[in-house]
Amino acid sequence: MEIAPDAQRILDAGERTRRGERAAVAAADLAGRDITAVAMTWVDTSGITRTKAVPVARLEHAAAWGVGMSPVFDVFLLDDSIVSGRHAGGPTGDLRLHPDLDRLVPMAALPGWAWAPVERFDQDGAEHPLDARGLLRREIARMAAKGWSVRAAFEIEWAVSDGDDGEEDFTPACNGPAYGMTRISEVSGYLRDLLKALAATGVSVDQIHPEYAEGQLELSVSAEDPLGAADTAVLVRETIRAVSFEHGLAASFSPKVMADSVGNGGHVHLSLWKEDAAEGPVNAMAGGSGPAGMTPEGEAFAAGVLERLPALLAVGAPSVASYLRLIPSHWAGAFACWGRENREAALRFITGAMGERAQAANLEVKCFDAAANPYLALAGLLAAGRAGIEAKARLPEPVEIDPAGMDSKERSARGITPLPSSLAETVAAFEADPVLGEAFGEAVIDTVATVRRGEIALFEDATPEEIAATTRWRH
Repeated sequence: MEIAPDAQRILDAGERTRRGERAAVAAADLAGRDITAVAMTWVDTSGITRTKAVPVARLEHAAAWGVGMSPVFDVFLLDDSIVSGRHAGGPTGDLRLHPDLDRLVPMAALPGWAWAPVERFDQDGAEHPLDARGLLRREIARMAAKGWSVRAAFEIEWAVSDGDDGEEDFTPACNGPAYGMTRISEVSGYLRDLLKALAATGVSVDQIHPEYAEGQLELSVSAEDPLGAADTAVLVRETIRAVSFEHGLAASFSPKVMADSVGNGGHVHLSLWKEDAAEGPVNAMAGGSGPAGMTPEGEAFAAGVLERLPALLAVGAPSVASYLRLIPSHWAGAFACWGRENREAALRFITGAMGERAQAANLEVKCFDAAANPYLALAGLLAAGRAGIEAKARLPEPVEIDPAGMDSKERSARGITPLPSSLAETVAAFEADPVLGEAFGEAVIDTVATVRRGEIALFEDATPEEIAATTRWRH
């Protein structure tokens, strides 16, 4: 259903018929593979993956007519309590969940099940204004209208614990040295089965390795279009969760699993591309005369992201627990600056190895974490980058050291500021940002801010240990 970037998508009779016919073919194929049901997922404003499922025999009807869902899920908090904003909340109303058949896939980690992300429409067939996936689709279209495309990928960090996730405590399932081979030996069967399940599900894994904190692991996937990247992030996490359960383990994607330990990041990788008639797709992050080899447009895209990081944290570091993680000298990117291969900068520029830079050069947003709704996070990043291109923005001087090692006068002289240290600060920046306000629209801005303030109130008197314990198993 190709439409203009700013047009509203509508499911008319012809589109419903087309979707139903296509789903009938897919359902027959799934049934032939002994698939019983399809889990249809969306990610709520708090970053939690919610679902409704249908038997395979009902997939055709679901594709054409949708499955009912209350709009109230847009204002669920992470503890399943509900707040109310100007555009969402209360017991009335209904939406329809329509599976995106382009991403329909059997889940190797859940035998007998398939998975598809959903698009949310109202009962009249109009796209729901709070549908984060639809918002990202529109931002991709707005970039394309200017001749640009973006390739993206999320790093997936998680901590694995012995026992099921009904327990409050966290007991690391591997205890070897950070990044040590010992950890792979401790959980080799688990990691083997995870990689096999992801390969069977069609996910292209670039690498997997032990991380810094006890029980912490990280997995990187190949870059793809932003909508595909967000979908893949959801699919990978649910595959990790399922394989963990199968091995008697529990996976936590929380920004802060333990109050006194390193948290899980949700780093986002981005590169800007333009089609060249002679050369094909060309990466604007390489081959230029700008900082670190960026082209002017690549630099402008990066500068647009950097300028709006304080506001973007409302969708990229969206939990109170996020600010227990976002602290200096922990590779979390706590300062609003950029640097070539600087893991303490909020925006790390990666050149790639000599010989493959034209393909590999990209930005890494290090201040985002695993509580983010990936669709909202990428929509915000694309809007910020697009605004940078339109303004022909330029980057400040790169930072080559840990900014925490500078004194405050030096940081001030170089324009290096700390990112917000609380969710309340970033919500205020988010609501005041004109670029995000225009891109997201009033309904999304108000709903995100309402949910964030609800979580702030939820944890108003909580200790870091209580925040970590409450958040640990929710994402």
